Amino acid sequence: MKKILFALAGLFLLILLQPPLKASSEQDVPKHFLVPPPPFSPGIFPCSQCHAFMPPNRKPRKLEMHQDIVLKHMPGGWCFDCHNPDNRDTLRLANGKLVSFDESYNLCGQCHGTILREWKAGLHGKRTGMWNGEKQYRLCVHCHWPHEPRFKPLKPMPPPVRPSDIK
Repeated sequence: MKKILFALAGLFLLILLQPPLKASSEQDVPKHFLVPPPPFSPGIFPCSQCHAFMPPNRKPRKLEMHQDIVLKHMPGGWCFDCHNPDNRDTLRLANGKLVSFDESYNLCGQCHGTILREWKAGLHGKRTGMWNGEKQYRLCVHCHWPHEPRFKPLKPMPPPVRPSDIK
């Protein structure tokens, strides 16, 4: 009985001597994640190379340029819901804050909060690196085309050949 009481007292002391846990909002979460450059379409970025001297036309319409881009992401959406009309080389959050294309996860996370939390934790998307060191994340746009993000249907691969069937 003395051994049990002694063990409980030791455990109690260990608990008391531990530093207090931080609240989840105080956790040391990086504000910026290490990501490779977004997969820009060749010849399109930086956007300012063409748009620098064009005043933004904020009216939703069929585009004369970028005809291959059809927004099928959000009903009634328009380019400037995400792209910054005053500096085309940046994106704009709903609150007006500007973010670079390599921080586009913040833009996507405005509507896809659950997925953003999973992405930050390494549960969604691809993340490489050391378990106890620097990690590199892939952006949403490395897997999802932002203007029509649903995955296209994939043709399944044939099943593997059984070792016994190899001749």
